[in-house]
Amino acid sequence: MRKAKAPTSRRADIQHLHQSYASGQPLLPVRALLSFLHREQMETTANEETAESLIDRYEIEETARESRSMTFEGFFRYMESKDCCVFNQAHASVYQHMEKPLSSYFISSSHNTYLTGDQIVGKSHLDAYVGALRKGCRCLEIDCWDGPDMEPVVYHGYTLTTKILFKDVVATVEQHAFGVSAYPVILSLENHCSVEQQEVMAAYLVSILGEKLLSSPLDPATTGDLPSPNDLKYKILIKNKKLKDHAEAESASGTEAEESVDEVEDEEEEEEDDDEDEEEERQTKAKFWLHRKAVAKTKHKKKVAVAEALSDLVVYTRSVKFISFTHSKDNQNFYENTSMAEKKARKLAKASGADFVQHNQRFLSRIYPAGSRTSSTNYNPQEFWNVGSQLVALNFQSLGLSMDLNDGRFQDNGGCGYVLKPAVLMSSQETFDPSCGQHGPNSTHLLLKMISGSNLPISRSGKPLDSFVRVEIHGVPSDSRKKTTHTVKNNSLSPHWGSDMNFSLSVPELCLIRFCVREQTGLLSSDFVGQYTLPFTSLKKGYRWVPLRSRDGCSLDPASLFVFVWYP
Repeated sequence: MRKAKAPTSRRADIQHLHQSYASGQPLLPVRALLSFLHREQMETTANEETAESLIDRYEIEETARESRSMTFEGFFRYMESKDCCVFNQAHASVYQHMEKPLSSYFISSSHNTYLTGDQIVGKSHLDAYVGALRKGCRCLEIDCWDGPDMEPVVYHGYTLTTKILFKDVVATVEQHAFGVSAYPVILSLENHCSVEQQEVMAAYLVSILGEKLLSSPLDPATTGDLPSPNDLKYKILIKNKKLKDHAEAESASGTEAEESVDEVEDEEEEEEDDDEDEEEERQTKAKFWLHRKAVAKTKHKKKVAVAEALSDLVVYTRSVKFISFTHSKDNQNFYENTSMAEKKARKLAKASGADFVQHNQRFLSRIYPAGSRTSSTNYNPQEFWNVGSQLVALNFQSLGLSMDLNDGRFQDNGGCGYVLKPAVLMSSQETFDPSCGQHGPNSTHLLLKMISGSNLPISRSGKPLDSFVRVEIHGVPSDSRKKTTHTVKNNSLSPHWGSDMNFSLSVPELCLIRFCVREQTGLLSSDFVGQYTLPFTSLKKGYRWVPLRSRDGCSLDPASLFVFVWYP
């Protein structure tokens, strides 16, 4: 498009395209439409039949349909349809191979799923489980504690967060587990209960979940690898510590049971090794945190035994303590998984990225936010997807960048909560370290033309926006960057930027693209207006529209962006 004649609206942009390919005539013949699909939209597999089907779908004028042509209005309807969305509509359904072991997938995962607010005085609510499952979450966390009258309760221990009944959580999961996705749900138990109340938990899991509960290995059993999402369709798995069997018990000097999973203890160990950052945050939260640790230490001097009835329900997701990558390689079984807080995981990713990637080729690893995040903020999940961690757990109730990235990652593959990891993370022939900046076999160049916006929300003051677009690439460190258009003042209806952005991507298959519209409020200040995030691998080429979502992930339709996308 010539800058000298910059159109003033998206409709004008699209009219310019129609006129170019119709050679100034009112009708766009089927062959000219096919030429547009090939040259501009890079729809290489399109043929005349494809073009005719678009005419049948979007053209309503009889004379144009009969002559197998498209008026501008029909072309405009096509350009505004899902066929021209920036997100590949083929990826809105499950399209990936679902027969690989669970360790081959990123799995949508929630931390402290029961909370609707912060970790100190926030409310626990069953709706939080419903909301996570409706978002396609497949790994839910349940913090279990002894309750009155032998009724186990769920809440954030040693805090003022409210309590809900364990049996109600299980009933809610049973009801909503497979409403959005048929693929397995993992219940990650942070288990602080006495043996007696663990037996109550086990009884509820069996009686409420019924046939949905996976309580024994599949038949025929998988040999040396975790089963696949397809193998486990409509099944709920329990992730917890497990009693040692007879052979294990003998080799472990007669220890009868393993400790309960306890994130508080893990965080204590981490913080003892961690004297660097977050000093200010630590001081402001010191009173709460020290009290919680002091109470936790007195409660956990003894190892908490695992009830046999609960242990028997753990099949493919047995929680074990992470010691080292070498120890895991030599000792860990395929059905055992580890959990670690973000600081420990970040150190390992920086120091031993290639080893972390190889570890995650065979074993499930769960990463969770640091306990010092008492206001339930989130880390950036991309840094742990980069090393292939499957269960990168986030506080789903906390809105912002991290959840935008999570939503973007998991809208792929039909929003089923399982996304196949790219080959670069699963290769047994070549080592991959995301922090080394090496170019992968699929390195590429991305051109984005930010053309215009349409129907953007008005500002809080009720006035039209002074808006700009920031495009963010989230991937391996060498690929992560941001670029920004200029600000168009006083125009919410049809701001026109006409800005080109070029990105070099070394590992594009790990990248997420985030389009973020912001309102300029001062020389160096701006406010969030809307955003949309998607994987690079789901990015359609050509002239496309970008839907926008609010801070809480809801559609801002009809607000959208108009862009041109190209890569080799």
